[in-house]
Parts: sequence; structure tokens; C-alpha cells
Amino acid sequence: MPMRKRVQVVLQRPATAAGLSKSAVKKAMSAGAVWTLEKGRRVRLRRATRQLPAGARLWLYFDEALLARTAPPARCLRREKGWSVWFKPPGLLTQGNEWGDHLSLLRQAEKHLGRPVWLVHRLDRETAGLVLLAHHRQAAAWLSEQFRRQQVDKGYRAWVHGRLQGEGVIDTPLDGRAALTRWRALIHDAERDWSCVDIALETGRQHQIRRHFSGVGHALVGDPRYGGGDRVPLQLVAWCLGFEAAKGRGRVEIVLDEAGWKASGFFAG
Repeated sequence: MPMRKRVQVVLQRPATAAGLSKSAVKKAMSAGAVWTLEKGRRVRLRRATRQLPAGARLWLYFDEALLARTAPPARCLRREKGWSVWFKPPGLLTQGNEWGDHLSLLRQAEKHLGRPVWLVHRLDRETAGLVLLAHHRQAAAWLSEQFRRQQVDKGYRAWVHGRLQGEGVIDTPLDGRAALTRWRALIHDAERDWSCVDIALETGRQHQIRRHFSGVGHALVGDPRYGGGDRVPLQLVAWCLGFEAAKGRGRVEIVLDEAGWKASGFFAG
């Protein structure tokens, strides 16, 4: 059975215990599953050669099965000085957690760009589409403020169960907070009884699209949590982003390219 353990270690000499081999600990470090304190906050410790003082505290989150997994590759669609837009395929996390970040878009982008990057919004693991990353703190603050003020245009497309026509709004509160989803029907697949809809969000609640459409009887096709257990990938793609790249320099609109649509697993209809 694969090993899973959480260990806190206080170093007395430059070696690790925890009942694991050195190669296993190095693999966990590379995957972002080892943490230490730096200026009072926890940070990932990635290099076994990094010198740490005696008595330094480490946190090791070792999940053998998780460390053995590989992630589908993300792709950079546009790169500018302060930001970049990436295609995140389905099955790739937007960011990691304490057990590692080797299965995340954020880590892939850092390795590709050779620099730290900042996340300003997220997509669910099952959702494919466009993700905007900032390259420095000032860009992160500027872009995050636009998301907070709902000044970013986010376009989604989904296949949902049942027949939808025209357009509409779903405004059912989620988790006790206001939530608003606008939709416009594109086509209906009579054979499958699926409808393809374009979606725009005016709020950003967790799983908002999936929960809203499930709540009105039109669950997203392929939704493992809120749907009916379809044996297909989640049919939801974030295909368009519009934002102001820098103050006073006008808006930028990025749309998903043909290669992204193919890699998303979205049915052509």
C-alpha cells in the first residue's frame, strides 16, 4: 500500500530522519512537499543542498501515490512583462497544497518562466481553460483588484443536460452570499439532450457555474460532483478573458485557440 505520512522534524545536523530514504526526501522536496520557516512564514524547501541552521524546523508531507503522479502539461498562450495567460488542461490543479505543487499550473509556469509567479484567480481541477498569472507583486495587485471589482470579463462555455433556449440569469445565493450567473443558449443536441451555453459570471463563488446549473435542473455534462455521473470529462471551458493589462494602456482580450479547444476535451457539437 502506498505510504502517506505527515512529519515535523527539528534538525540537529544536516540530515533528515522521518524513516524515509534520502532519495525519497529529495523527491518530496522537488515536488514542493517539504516546508521550512523563512522570516516567520512557511515556505517550500526545494533543494537538499540548501544550508539550514541546527534546530531549523521542517514539515514533510509525504504521499507516495501523489508523488508518483504526473500532470498534463499547461501551455503559455501569451507572455508579457508583467503577466502571462496560460491554457490549463483538465486534470491539472491551478495551485498546489501542503502535499506538493508538482501537479499544478503555478509550478509549471514558474519552471517555464524561470521566476516566481503570482496567482490572481483559479479554475477547478476538472475545468479546462485560460488562467492569468502575474509576474511580480505590483502586477498581481493591479490584476487582483480588477477581479475584486468585477472588471474582468470571463467567458465560459459548457454543455448542460436538458434543453435550454434563449438566455437567462441564475441568481440563487451560494454559501449565504449573492451569486449571479448569466447564460445564453447556443445549440441543442437532440440526440444526447444536451444544450451548449455561453456563460458570464458577475460573482466568483466556489463552483458557481456547476452549482447554479445543477440547482436549476441542468447539471453540467461530466460533472463528477454536482452532475449525474456521466463517463465523460467535465464539459466546461474558460475560453475568454478580458482585462486591463496596465493602468491607462487599454484592455486586452485573450481567447482560447484551436489547439486549446482540442486539448480541453470539449465536445464540438
